Amino acid sequence: MLAPEGRRILISLLLSSFFLGIASHYYNYQILIILYFIFGILLIFTCNFFRDPIRECPSDESLIISPADGKIIRIDQVDDDKVGKNASRISIFLNVFNVHVNRMPLTSKVSEVVHKSGNFIAAYNHKASDENERTNILFNARKFNYRVLQIAGLIARRIHCYAEVNKEMKKGDRLGFIMFGSRTDIIFPSSVEIKVKIGEKVKGGETIIGKIP
Repeated sequence: MLAPEGRRILISLLLSSFFLGIASHYYNYQILIILYFIFGILLIFTCNFFRDPIRECPSDESLIISPADGKIIRIDQVDDDKVGKNASRISIFLNVFNVHVNRMPLTSKVSEVVHKSGNFIAAYNHKASDENERTNILFNARKFNYRVLQIAGLIARRIHCYAEVNKEMKKGDRLGFIMFGSRTDIIFPSSVEIKVKIGEKVKGGETIIGKIP
């Protein structure tokens, strides 16, 4: 299954590869053969990047699931005016080979969506959370508030966010998509028990990252 966000790019590459293949076969020019090979590689890479696998998330509403595929690169505490003091922050780095679909960690109501322009520092750099272009989404999960931040990376230039204020979204729903290498942070109250550690690889919609007491 492929993500709809990549349709235009995939169609363009598919058509380009198709016509280059015909031209290289007909004319047998070396430059056309080389271009056909390059566009073929790009098409394969793009199909891999825009994959959107079906995920089965745990139904237990006390379990918080990862909002993204990737690697845990930071677990720390921050003070947040809507989430609380000493809130837990988990940062997930997505490289270009990870699935880039963002998913809902809990069934929640969207309270606030704020998009901020910014820099494009490499997503594994912790400065990216504060300085890069990002979408900051505040959710209400009935018992508490929490945030998910979609953060652009070095080559990422577009963030797709499907959260709308007052919209109810279910655990595992598609929350958005970040183009070509990025970072996703989640901030929840200190009362939540963290179930992951730094360096661990996680899958969006499947891996349990926290438990509500």
